[in-house]
Amino acid sequence: MIAFLRGTVADLTEGSVVLDVNGVGYEVLVPGQLIDMLEGVGQELKLYTYMQVREDAVALFGFLTRDDLQMYKMLIGVGGVGPKAGLSILSALGADDLRFAILADDARKISKAPGIGAKTAQKIILELKDKLDVEEAFEKKLASEQSSPEAYALSGNGAVQDAVEALTALGYGSTDALKAVRQGKPTEDMDAEAILKEALKRMAF
Repeated sequence: MIAFLRGTVADLTEGSVVLDVNGVGYEVLVPGQLIDMLEGVGQELKLYTYMQVREDAVALFGFLTRDDLQMYKMLIGVGGVGPKAGLSILSALGADDLRFAILADDARKISKAPGIGAKTAQKIILELKDKLDVEEAFEKKLASEQSSPEAYALSGNGAVQDAVEALTALGYGSTDALKAVRQGKPTEDMDAEAILKEALKRMAF
């Protein structure tokens, strides 16, 4: 069993990362939100993984944090939720939002994930609600905000980091904020204000 992989991003597709680990390329299926957070080819990356072994195929699913992986394993433990369906749910919601949706009996929010119907969403709530705790959910959300994937993905660029934080303070989602900043193609000589202005232009569309 492969618990995690650490290497260099060699290629990116809409739903997967090819990670070069000491000269061996591993194709890892990942949530869409993670793709949006990455800088691109050449970035160093560590993924916590789940391996699916079938008679006709072997697939690796990767996540940025242990918490995401734990939530994923809980999801695929629900009858009728396979590895790809679990990935679809985490791509649409993320671990924190999924936890709160389950605790709030919000089947509609869960069923917004591609390929997930109302009956499956209700089953997820029924089987997982007793395994979750409201206080723990808030603690994990706070912990994820303090060590955010954005900070990880921005590789120490202080001006970019400040621009993302400014957008989230204005009420934009963290993933959307990061994506808008990235689309502005910030350069090293741009300060946070200039980066923020470019990002806001893209948020307006």
